Amino acid sequence: MNNNAPPSQIPPENQLAPGSQVFYWPEDQLRSTATNPIAVLLADIRMIYQSDPAARNWLEVLFCYPGLQALWCYRIAHWLHRHNVAFVPRFLSHLSRWLTGIEIHPGASIGKGVFIDHGMGVVIGETTIIGDYVLIYQGATLGGTGKEKGKRHPTIGNHVIVGAGAKVLGNIRIGDHVRIGAGSVVLRDVPGYCTVVGVPGRIIQRHESVSDQLEHNDLRDVEAEVIRALFDRIKTIENQIEQLKEQDAGSSSNQQQSIAKTAAKSEQTAEEDQMIREFLDGAGI
Repeated sequence: MNNNAPPSQIPPENQLAPGSQVFYWPEDQLRSTATNPIAVLLADIRMIYQSDPAARNWLEVLFCYPGLQALWCYRIAHWLHRHNVAFVPRFLSHLSRWLTGIEIHPGASIGKGVFIDHGMGVVIGETTIIGDYVLIYQGATLGGTGKEKGKRHPTIGNHVIVGAGAKVLGNIRIGDHVRIGAGSVVLRDVPGYCTVVGVPGRIIQRHESVSDQLEHNDLRDVEAEVIRALFDRIKTIENQIEQLKEQDAGSSSNQQQSIAKTAAKSEQTAEEDQMIREFLDGAGI
């Protein structure tokens, strides 16, 4: 399937909502679990060894990793769901949630090498599409925003990291190599190679490297930066008011000096204005 094909040639379940970034999943990525199930299972195990330094041997991985157990149970339920088997897929999903604390709807499409770390509280909705080698931490939700029919859950690209407690909601597209910080709420499309944090989620960094690390201690605090800029602006206004009071009966030379100082700060003020407007309008994604 051609990624640039017109929407009329794309199945409705693979299309994004109006206004979203144009992106269509190739069929081999959508249905990777149907091509070579053994390779997919091995990729799931390899991903655990690559992502979790606590994985020491294959016995621990098979019997002590609820994310792997929930994922394999999902793959069985998904195969039954695709063959229109009634009741059994949802019942398997229910049992898996009871045993592992991870809820994956059998209708979701999940690629190979996906690792749900710890996993307790993870929810993956019916029309969610997840690419290959995605890392999902505990408490994450890939859900919808209402009771609409059709594609109502997110599409996640390859090599994406979804931090603990993050919420990705609605029929939106998350590009490849995106990193979503813990506790973030993402409601809009995110292009590839970006780091997203905050409520609502905002892009704080665009990276060109193919790094799968998400160092939370190095993430920017956008809210704190905006508050700091507002504080500095208030202090500047207070200083200007004090100068105006002193110049109430002053000479024209003092007024000219004040104008020159104000012009010198105009460039910095314009940058701060833009950051404040983006924060208040929820822009950035």
